Amino acid sequence: MDWVIDTAKFLVNEILSQPAYLIGIITAVGLAALKKSVGQTVGGAIKATLGLLLVGAGAGLVSASLDPLGRMIQGTTGTHGVIPTNEAIVGIAQSEFGARVAWLMILGFLVSLALARFTPLRYVFLTGHHMLFMATLLTIVMATAGQGSVAVVLGGGVLLGILLVALPAFAHPWTKKVTGNDTLAIGHFGTAGYIVSGATGQLVGKNSRSTEEMKLPEGLRFLRDSMVATALSMVLIYLEMSLLFLAKVGQDAAFKAFAGSGGDPAANVGNYIMQSVMQGLQFGIGVAVILFGVRTILGELVPAFQGIAKRVVPGAKPALDAPIVFPYAQNAVLIGFIFSFLGGLTGLAALIWVFNPAFGLALVLPGLVPHFFTGGAAGVYGNATGGRRGAAVGSFLNGLLITFLPAILLKALGSFGEANTTFGDADFGWFGAVLGSIGKLDGTVGLIGMLIFGLLILAGAWIMQTKVVDRGWIPGGGISVAPAEAAAVVPAQAARTATYAKIAPPRGAPTPPPAP
Repeated sequence: MDWVIDTAKFLVNEILSQPAYLIGIITAVGLAALKKSVGQTVGGAIKATLGLLLVGAGAGLVSASLDPLGRMIQGTTGTHGVIPTNEAIVGIAQSEFGARVAWLMILGFLVSLALARFTPLRYVFLTGHHMLFMATLLTIVMATAGQGSVAVVLGGGVLLGILLVALPAFAHPWTKKVTGNDTLAIGHFGTAGYIVSGATGQLVGKNSRSTEEMKLPEGLRFLRDSMVATALSMVLIYLEMSLLFLAKVGQDAAFKAFAGSGGDPAANVGNYIMQSVMQGLQFGIGVAVILFGVRTILGELVPAFQGIAKRVVPGAKPALDAPIVFPYAQNAVLIGFIFSFLGGLTGLAALIWVFNPAFGLALVLPGLVPHFFTGGAAGVYGNATGGRRGAAVGSFLNGLLITFLPAILLKALGSFGEANTTFGDADFGWFGAVLGSIGKLDGTVGLIGMLIFGLLILAGAWIMQTKVVDRGWIPGGGISVAPAEAAAVVPAQAARTATYAKIAPPRGAPTPPPAP
């Protein structure tokens, strides 16, 4: 019987506990359930496996490029500084928590389908990369709080399933204001920022004209390429911090900043500056590799999810990625990005001069990618209820949210709080921070407290759906822009064509899943 035990150990230790193999197996099961051919099933499983390996490779590049920057920020300011990048922190976490993340993600999706089927919250969350991100956050926070693997997967799966149906419901009145119809929902964990922006538009946007009556320069549209935007932002940040570090510690110490990552000390000031530029570019490459890996995984996994969901929850609204709202106010996207970034800079100044000295919060440096996606969507929501003022003020507040919330979240991430990166979007911040605070309770009490918190969110969403959404309330005030071509957007190929071909969003953006 030893061979039976040895075989079981082999399956558990060498296959089921290896994240890449596990994702491949789950993908194969999903594709087989959809009656795909053997070739499609095997090919999809292999691609999903390779995708996760790409995520790990990209994470290595990101970690290597962030290490010198962390030393520079620490040496210049005397405090910890981070660049919020969802893909980076998820990639770094895969080596330690990959298997638990995969199981939690699958269970969470199944729980969300059950909730969509048997509650009024009939939303199917199809933004696969954000499911992966939230599954990773839940795993890190719960494991850091001392929960065992089984509790992390089961409890985290329930919490993830609740969020996948609850958050689209909270945002849905404002989503209907944006789209002018009830055919789709927002499925993106920047929901808090979108609600704040939409509500702000109602307060400040009286008689404000729509952003779509403005003409914006074409020269700024290159920022929609996420690889360019990421590399550019990191090069600028690296150059600024390297010069400040050089002025603070002198040439002898500054020139050794890159030696800790396996490189050679800089030979002179020019070489030091160009090494900074190269590190910023390496970060852009690392994020691009991670994005490609994530898209490779989801290109196989999400269609299986979508096909299953269509059979389990017929008639449910698809909750899709943030760029799905971009066609409804294209100028608002760019205005939202700019003002969100300004909010990030303002928040950084407040952290430096107030909140870091008073509370020890880390410095959160604004990254162009999270500010583009969440800021752009916040601009659309703010414009829908408050025109130009709503787009500007609402997205500025979004920028503050995605600066302060990640700084607070770091307290709940344990050792990952020192990784020089963290989760960037608003919902990761508030949910992870509250969950981490509850997790300080011991063992079972902490787990029960987390689940009660999830049930409170579910109850709130249930009330929102039945008392507000189903009764047809739509936020008033401002101007709801729904051009003819955008108003026709439906949760199928037309939606994807309008969003991803018409306005050419960043090439690094994970696209909505194909129609089943």
